Amino acid sequence: MTAAPVAGSPVDGVPATVAIVLSLLVAVWALMATLRHRAPDRVQMIGLAVLELALLGLAVLAGVALAGGEQPGEPGAFFGYLVTLVCLPPLAAVLARMEPTRWGSAIVCAVCLVTPVVVVRLQQTWEVLGG
Repeated sequence: MTAAPVAGSPVDGVPATVAIVLSLLVAVWALMATLRHRAPDRVQMIGLAVLELALLGLAVLAGVALAGGEQPGEPGAFFGYLVTLVCLPPLAAVLARMEPTRWGSAIVCAVCLVTPVVVVRLQQTWEVLGG
């Protein structure tokens, strides 16, 4: 069992898994707050900040691979997903602060459920031509 990325993709492996797990943990916390009619709290904001750091790490790995001469299979889609991915947590934080009710927590939950999907799509767009 190896932790090496599949097909040489810089957005696979442990960093992507960490980002997905962090995102799902924050989503569960935000869902619990939503169900309890609680506004976004400090834990959600810290979770979004840590998630953003993990996603920035993925972006750096992708940038290093691109600088090294590797190419994604679908460059346009790849860069679109990459920009979207990095923008999701800050967007969630801003929108959640603008809505200081349980719906702010619902926004955090929804964004954190979308993030793993975008990570997977990012991986798929890199691997179309084999990376």
